[in-house]
Amino acid sequence: MAKCEICQKDTHFGRKISITRSQVSRRALTQQQPNVRNVKVVVDGTPKTMHVCTRCLRSGAVERA
Repeated sequence: MAKCEICQKDTHFGRKISITRSQVSRRALTQQQPNVRNVKVVVDGTPKTMHVCTRCLRSGAVERA
């Protein structure tokens, strides 16, 4: 499982509920993975490969190499 090394965004767990919402037996666990990319970024003047989510890439939290 990948995790963003900038904002620590990780897997999110929840429940998938059926349309009728009356049957408890149809509630299943679901997980959502963050949109993480393996990107070369500049850290302290040296290029380094890191796992970074696309939100951090868009906001400019890291500088690409």
